[in-house]
Amino acid sequence: MQSASDLFLGWTRDEEVEIDYYFRQLRDMKGSFDLAFMNPPGFVHYARLCGVTLARAHVRSGDGDAIAGYLGESGVFDRSIASFASAYADQVVLDHASLIKEIDNGHIEVRFA
Repeated sequence: MQSASDLFLGWTRDEEVEIDYYFRQLRDMKGSFDLAFMNPPGFVHYARLCGVTLARAHVRSGDGDAIAGYLGESGVFDRSIASFASAYADQVVLDHASLIKEIDNGHIEVRFA
């Protein structure tokens, strides 16, 4: 995921490990990470970087000053998003439990590559 398809894509800072990243584009390509090989801290780290990239892409799609002005500085939006994400995470846990139950009952076939 990228926020623009130009030669100079931008930068971001990973606060957890205090590293700055500078992004350049060699050519249009797609890539991904195999999440099955990530440990939990690595997955959290990867998710944070994806979130930053997504946020940058969205802020570039509109008037950044207007968006910032709309959201304000009160933290209401931040808390609302966190509350939604937490509730949705609970739903994901329930959905996963339902999936496992259906697999165990033989209603869904699982194939491993």
